[in-house]
Amino acid sequence: MHHANHFYGHAHILAEYCGLDPEQPPRIDGYVQHGWNVVDGLGLGTPYVPGRPIFVYSERTRRRAWSMGRRQATVIGAPFLYLLALRPEAAEAPAREGTIYYPFHGWEQQKVLGDHQRQVDEILETEAGPVTFCLYWNEYRDDQVRTAYEQYGRVVCHGYRGRQWLDTDRHFLDKQLTELRRHKRVASNRLSSAIFHGVAAGCEPAVYGDPMQLDREDAPTAARIRRDWPELHGKHLDPEAARASALAELGEGFVASPAELRAMLGWTEHFSKATARVPA
Repeated sequence: MHHANHFYGHAHILAEYCGLDPEQPPRIDGYVQHGWNVVDGLGLGTPYVPGRPIFVYSERTRRRAWSMGRRQATVIGAPFLYLLALRPEAAEAPAREGTIYYPFHGWEQQKVLGDHQRQVDEILETEAGPVTFCLYWNEYRDDQVRTAYEQYGRVVCHGYRGRQWLDTDRHFLDKQLTELRRHKRVASNRLSSAIFHGVAAGCEPAVYGDPMQLDREDAPTAARIRRDWPELHGKHLDPEAARASALAELGEGFVASPAELRAMLGWTEHFSKATARVPA
Protein backbone atom coordinates (compact mmCIF):
# COMPACT_ATOMS: atom_id res chain seq x y z
CA MET A 1 0.00 0.00 0.00
CA HIS A 2 1.29 3.48 -0.81
CA HIS A 3 2.06 5.21 2.46
CA ALA A 4 -0.16 8.21 1.62
CA ASN A 5 -3.20 5.92 1.80
CA HIS A 6 -2.61 5.80 5.55
CA PHE A 7 -2.55 9.60 5.99
CA TYR A 8 -5.06 10.81 8.61
CA GLY A 9 -6.19 7.21 9.10
CA HIS A 10 -7.99 7.11 5.73
CA ALA A 11 -7.28 3.44 5.03
CA HIS A 12 -8.33 2.57 8.58
CA ILE A 13 -11.68 4.37 8.23
CA LEU A 14 -12.40 2.71 4.91
CA ALA A 15 -11.49 -0.70 6.34
CA GLU A 16 -13.86 -0.22 9.28
CA TYR A 17 -16.64 0.85 6.92
CA CYS A 18 -16.03 -2.28 4.84
CA GLY A 19 -16.29 -4.56 7.86
CA LEU A 20 -12.55 -5.23 8.12
CA ASP A 21 -10.04 -4.70 10.90
CA PRO A 22 -9.35 -0.94 11.14
CA GLU A 23 -6.12 -1.61 13.01
CA GLN A 24 -4.70 -3.55 10.07
CA PRO A 25 -6.26 -2.26 6.84
CA PRO A 26 -5.46 -4.40 3.80
CA ARG A 27 -3.39 -3.04 0.96
CA ILE A 28 -5.47 -0.74 -1.27
CA ASP A 29 -5.26 -1.53 -4.97
CA GLY A 30 -4.39 2.04 -5.95
CA TYR A 31 -4.06 5.51 -4.46
CA VAL A 32 -6.64 7.34 -2.35
CA GLN A 33 -6.79 11.13 -2.49
CA HIS A 34 -5.50 12.18 0.93
CA GLY A 35 -6.64 15.79 1.02
CA TRP A 36 -8.55 18.37 -0.96
CA ASN A 37 -6.58 20.01 -3.75
CA VAL A 38 -7.18 21.64 -7.12
CA VAL A 39 -5.25 19.24 -9.32
CA ASP A 40 -5.64 15.46 -9.68
CA GLY A 41 -6.06 14.67 -5.99
CA LEU A 42 -2.59 13.16 -5.63
CA GLY A 43 0.32 14.44 -3.56
CA LEU A 44 2.66 16.88 -5.31
CA GLY A 45 6.00 15.31 -6.18
CA THR A 46 5.13 11.84 -4.91
CA PRO A 47 6.04 8.99 -7.29
CA TYR A 48 3.18 6.78 -8.41
CA VAL A 49 3.17 3.59 -10.45
CA PRO A 50 1.80 4.53 -13.90
CA GLY A 51 -1.54 3.03 -14.78
CA ARG A 52 -2.62 2.21 -11.24
CA PRO A 53 -6.13 3.27 -10.14
CA ILE A 54 -6.66 6.45 -8.16
CA PHE A 55 -9.68 7.03 -5.95
CA VAL A 56 -10.75 10.66 -5.74
CA TYR A 57 -13.33 12.62 -3.78
CA SER A 58 -15.38 14.29 -6.49
CA GLU A 59 -16.37 14.29 -10.13
CA ARG A 60 -14.63 17.64 -10.56
CA THR A 61 -11.37 16.12 -9.37
CA ARG A 62 -11.87 13.09 -11.61
CA ARG A 63 -12.20 15.35 -14.64
CA ARG A 64 -9.01 17.19 -13.74
CA ALA A 65 -7.20 13.88 -13.24
CA TRP A 66 -8.42 12.70 -16.65
CA SER A 67 -7.15 15.88 -18.29
CA MET A 68 -3.74 15.28 -16.68
CA GLY A 69 -3.47 11.73 -18.00
CA ARG A 70 -4.73 9.87 -14.91
CA ARG A 71 -7.31 7.81 -16.80
CA GLN A 72 -7.99 5.17 -14.10
CA ALA A 73 -9.70 7.64 -11.75
CA THR A 74 -12.78 6.57 -9.79
CA VAL A 75 -14.93 8.84 -7.62
CA ILE A 76 -15.64 7.34 -4.20
CA GLY A 77 -16.21 10.41 -2.01
CA ALA A 78 -13.99 11.60 0.82
CA PRO A 79 -13.06 9.21 3.66
CA PHE A 80 -14.56 11.79 6.04
CA LEU A 81 -18.00 11.04 4.59
CA TYR A 82 -17.49 7.37 5.42
CA LEU A 83 -16.52 8.37 8.95
CA LEU A 84 -19.78 10.31 9.26
CA ALA A 85 -21.65 7.16 8.24
CA LEU A 86 -19.81 5.25 10.96
CA ARG A 87 -20.29 7.94 13.64
CA PRO A 88 -23.81 9.39 13.42
CA GLU A 89 -24.35 12.38 15.67
CA ALA A 90 -26.25 11.69 18.89
CA ALA A 91 -29.91 12.70 18.80
CA GLU A 92 -29.47 14.73 21.99
CA ALA A 93 -26.03 16.20 21.30
CA PRO A 94 -24.95 19.19 23.43
CA ALA A 95 -25.56 22.64 21.96
CA ARG A 96 -22.72 23.87 19.78
CA GLU A 97 -20.75 26.91 20.88
CA GLY A 98 -18.16 29.22 19.37
CA THR A 99 -15.74 28.74 16.49
CA ILE A 100 -12.93 26.35 15.70
CA TYR A 101 -10.32 28.14 13.59
CA TYR A 102 -7.73 26.30 11.49
CA PRO A 103 -4.75 28.55 10.66
CA PHE A 104 -3.13 27.74 7.32
CA HIS A 105 -0.25 25.35 7.94
CA GLY A 106 3.02 24.13 6.53
CA TRP A 107 4.47 20.62 6.34
CA GLU A 108 7.82 18.83 6.43
CA GLN A 109 9.21 20.55 3.34
CA GLN A 110 7.50 23.96 3.45
CA LYS A 111 7.02 26.32 6.36
CA VAL A 112 4.18 28.81 6.48
CA LEU A 113 5.13 32.49 6.58
CA GLY A 114 2.90 35.14 8.13
CA ASP A 115 1.98 37.28 11.13
CA HIS A 116 0.16 35.05 13.62
CA GLN A 117 -0.55 37.90 16.02
CA ARG A 118 -2.32 39.90 13.34
CA GLN A 119 -4.27 36.76 12.49
CA VAL A 120 -5.41 36.31 16.07
CA ASP A 121 -6.47 39.95 16.35
CA GLU A 122 -8.76 39.67 13.32
CA ILE A 123 -10.22 36.36 14.51
CA LEU A 124 -11.12 37.77 17.92
CA GLU A 125 -12.64 40.88 16.30
CA THR A 126 -14.81 38.70 14.05
CA GLU A 127 -15.98 35.77 16.19
CA ALA A 128 -18.78 36.33 18.69
CA GLY A 129 -18.13 33.34 20.93
CA PRO A 130 -15.16 31.42 22.33
CA VAL A 131 -12.52 30.37 19.82
CA THR A 132 -10.66 27.08 19.66
CA PHE A 133 -7.48 27.25 17.60
CA CYS A 134 -6.59 23.96 15.91
CA LEU A 135 -2.95 23.90 14.85
CA TYR A 136 -1.50 21.38 12.43
CA TRP A 137 1.21 19.23 14.00
CA ASN A 138 3.91 21.25 12.22
CA GLU A 139 2.93 24.50 13.97
CA TYR A 140 1.78 22.83 17.20
CA ARG A 141 5.33 21.60 17.78
CA ASP A 142 6.68 25.13 17.29
CA ASP A 143 6.64 26.65 20.79
CA GLN A 144 6.66 30.21 19.47
CA VAL A 145 3.68 29.70 17.16
CA ARG A 146 1.67 27.64 19.67
CA THR A 147 2.23 30.23 22.41
CA ALA A 148 0.99 32.97 20.09
CA TYR A 149 -2.43 31.29 20.11
CA GLU A 150 -2.54 29.80 23.63
CA GLN A 151 -2.90 33.17 25.33
CA TYR A 152 -6.13 33.88 23.43
CA GLY A 153 -8.06 30.63 23.57
CA ARG A 154 -8.05 26.88 23.71
CA VAL A 155 -5.44 25.27 21.43
CA VAL A 156 -5.74 21.71 20.12
CA CYS A 157 -4.06 19.46 17.59
CA HIS A 158 -5.72 16.45 15.96
CA GLY A 159 -2.44 14.52 15.76
CA TYR A 160 0.19 13.52 13.21
CA ARG A 161 -1.01 12.52 9.74
CA GLY A 162 1.74 9.88 9.40
CA ARG A 163 4.61 9.40 6.96
CA GLN A 164 6.13 6.27 5.43
CA TRP A 165 3.67 4.12 7.44
CA LEU A 166 5.08 5.49 10.73
CA ASP A 167 3.38 7.40 13.56
CA THR A 168 0.00 7.60 11.82
CA ASP A 169 -2.68 8.75 14.23
CA ARG A 170 -5.50 6.67 12.81
CA HIS A 171 -7.95 8.57 15.01
CA PHE A 172 -7.00 11.94 13.49
CA LEU A 173 -10.35 12.41 11.74
CA ASP A 174 -12.29 11.04 14.71
CA LYS A 175 -10.69 13.75 16.83
CA GLN A 176 -11.51 16.33 14.21
CA LEU A 177 -15.13 15.21 14.01
CA THR A 178 -15.48 15.40 17.80
CA GLU A 179 -14.13 18.95 17.84
CA LEU A 180 -16.24 20.10 14.90
CA ARG A 181 -19.40 18.86 16.54
CA ARG A 182 -18.61 20.99 19.60
CA HIS A 183 -18.57 24.20 17.56
CA LYS A 184 -21.12 26.29 15.70
CA ARG A 185 -18.65 27.69 13.17
CA VAL A 186 -15.54 26.44 11.39
CA ALA A 187 -13.14 28.99 9.92
CA SER A 188 -9.71 29.30 8.38
CA ASN A 189 -7.59 31.76 6.44
CA ARG A 190 -7.40 29.32 3.51
CA LEU A 191 -9.98 27.06 1.91
CA SER A 192 -9.00 23.54 2.93
CA SER A 193 -10.18 20.06 3.87
CA ALA A 194 -10.95 21.29 7.39
CA ILE A 195 -13.55 23.73 6.06
CA PHE A 196 -15.22 21.05 3.93
CA HIS A 197 -15.20 18.59 6.82
CA GLY A 198 -16.68 21.24 9.10
CA VAL A 199 -19.55 21.88 6.71
CA ALA A 200 -20.25 18.15 6.43
CA ALA A 201 -20.26 17.95 10.24
CA GLY A 202 -22.86 20.72 10.50
CA CYS A 203 -20.76 23.85 11.08
CA GLU A 204 -21.23 27.27 9.49
CA PRO A 205 -18.10 27.96 7.40
CA ALA A 206 -15.98 31.09 6.98
CA VAL A 207 -12.68 31.77 5.22
CA TYR A 208 -11.03 35.07 6.03
CA GLY A 209 -7.85 36.68 7.34
CA ASP A 210 -4.30 36.96 6.08
CA PRO A 211 -3.96 33.91 3.78
CA MET A 212 -0.26 33.70 4.69
CA GLN A 213 2.14 31.95 2.34
CA LEU A 214 4.10 28.76 2.06
CA ASP A 215 7.81 28.98 1.44
CA ARG A 216 8.23 28.67 -2.38
CA GLU A 217 4.46 28.57 -2.88
CA ASP A 218 2.83 28.63 -6.31
CA ALA A 219 0.95 31.93 -5.90
CA PRO A 220 -1.29 31.56 -9.00
CA THR A 221 -2.82 28.38 -7.55
CA ALA A 222 -3.75 30.15 -4.31
CA ALA A 223 -5.28 33.02 -6.28
CA ARG A 224 -7.22 30.55 -8.42
CA ILE A 225 -8.81 28.97 -5.35
CA ARG A 226 -10.10 32.34 -4.15
CA ARG A 227 -11.38 33.10 -7.67
CA ASP A 228 -13.09 29.75 -8.32
CA TRP A 229 -14.84 29.36 -4.94
CA PRO A 230 -16.10 32.86 -4.01
CA GLU A 231 -19.09 31.35 -2.19
CA LEU A 232 -16.69 29.82 0.34
CA HIS A 233 -14.68 32.98 1.05
CA GLY A 234 -15.81 35.61 3.53
CA LYS A 235 -16.65 36.08 7.19
CA HIS A 236 -20.38 35.43 6.87
CA LEU A 237 -21.45 33.25 3.95
CA ASP A 238 -24.70 32.21 2.30
CA PRO A 239 -25.17 28.91 4.18
CA GLU A 240 -27.00 27.08 1.40
CA ALA A 241 -24.54 28.03 -1.34
CA ALA A 242 -21.54 27.28 0.88
CA ARG A 243 -22.89 23.89 1.95
CA ALA A 244 -23.75 22.81 -1.60
CA SER A 245 -20.28 23.74 -2.84
CA ALA A 246 -18.45 22.10 0.06
CA LEU A 247 -20.35 18.82 -0.15
CA ALA A 248 -19.81 18.68 -3.91
CA GLU A 249 -16.05 18.91 -3.32
CA LEU A 250 -16.24 16.04 -0.82
CA GLY A 251 -18.20 13.92 -3.28
CA GLU A 252 -21.56 13.70 -1.57
CA GLY A 253 -23.69 11.31 -3.59
CA PHE A 254 -20.73 9.11 -4.51
CA VAL A 255 -20.35 7.27 -1.19
CA ALA A 256 -20.30 3.57 -2.02
CA SER A 257 -21.87 0.69 -0.12
CA PRO A 258 -19.45 -1.53 1.83
CA ALA A 259 -19.65 -4.22 -0.85
CA GLU A 260 -19.04 -1.73 -3.66
CA LEU A 261 -16.11 -0.14 -1.85
CA ARG A 262 -14.53 -3.53 -1.10
CA ALA A 263 -14.71 -4.36 -4.80
CA MET A 264 -13.18 -1.05 -5.89
CA LEU A 265 -10.33 -1.14 -3.37
CA GLY A 266 -9.50 -4.80 -4.04
CA TRP A 267 -10.72 -5.99 -0.64
CA THR A 268 -13.38 -8.56 -1.57
CA GLU A 269 -11.10 -11.53 -0.92
CA HIS A 270 -9.97 -10.07 2.41
CA PHE A 271 -13.60 -9.71 3.51
CA SER A 272 -14.41 -13.27 2.48
CA LYS A 273 -11.50 -14.60 4.52
CA ALA A 274 -12.43 -12.45 7.51
CA THR A 275 -16.05 -13.62 7.54
CA ALA A 276 -14.95 -17.23 7.11
CA ARG A 277 -13.08 -16.96 10.42
CA VAL A 278 -16.16 -15.79 12.33
CA PRO A 279 -17.78 -18.70 14.24
CA ALA A 280 -21.34 -19.53 13.18
